[in-house]
Amino acid sequence: MAKLVKEEVIAGLKEMNMVEIMDLVAAIEEEFGVKAAAAVAAAPAAAAAQEGPSEVTVTLKSFGTAKVGVIKAVQAITGLGLMDAKKLVDKAPVAIKEKVSPAEGEEIKKQLEAAGAEVEVK
Repeated sequence: MAKLVKEEVIAGLKEMNMVEIMDLVAAIEEEFGVKAAAAVAAAPAAAAAQEGPSEVTVTLKSFGTAKVGVIKAVQAITGLGLMDAKKLVDKAPVAIKEKVSPAEGEEIKKQLEAAGAEVEVK
């Protein structure tokens, strides 16, 4: 049997009525052990997963009134030494972590806000 190209299959479907197409779908599901609805339902889920950013940047907008606490939090988050963490905090607004997952970005934001900083995640 010759292999059918996509255009030939579509042309054949155009000649069928809806009952015949539904019978064809049922036969394909049975033959290959798949469900047509599963593919249709998976498409919106995949699109929703791609809507949000895959990587974010956590930016320290200001250190607020608790500069020492924010420096210690930045030191713990970045692994920098005390002086380097202080220099980074003094440069606010500054990126603390770049290209992190949104979940990790939110966790870092919580830590910095708990120390008294104003933080933005983009």
